[in-house]
Amino acid sequence: QVQLVESGGGLVQAGGSLRLSCAASGGSFSNYAMAWFRQGPVKEREFVAAITPDGISPPYADSVKGRFAISRDNAKNTLYLEMNSLKAEDTAVYYCARSPNTYYVGSSPKVYNYWGRGTQVTVSS
Repeated sequence: QVQLVESGGGLVQAGGSLRLSCAASGGSFSNYAMAWFRQGPVKEREFVAAITPDGISPPYADSVKGRFAISRDNAKNTLYLEMNSLKAEDTAVYYCARSPNTYYVGSSPKVYNYWGRGTQVTVSS
């Protein structure tokens, strides 16, 4: 059974940084594209970033472009999200998700078939 466990969230001041991790188990992590999504208060879940098995990233969400960076370590079965210059509007629960395929399948959360439980990121202004 595939399991995804996020960590690294917390409370940070605006302008600060956090690094999220997503530890994967129970599947061939290195064979699948992965993604980060987030869901803020009273908002729908939204795409943040994605990465293919060989480390290529499709375009980030406009709201995080230039501030966030997705990466992965296939040897450690771990996905990362480096978040810099954080803003209050970045406050959300952040989820990692696994694509059903090797390749990037788009930004809709509906097409991702495995999800972690999320980690809370709160940015104080």
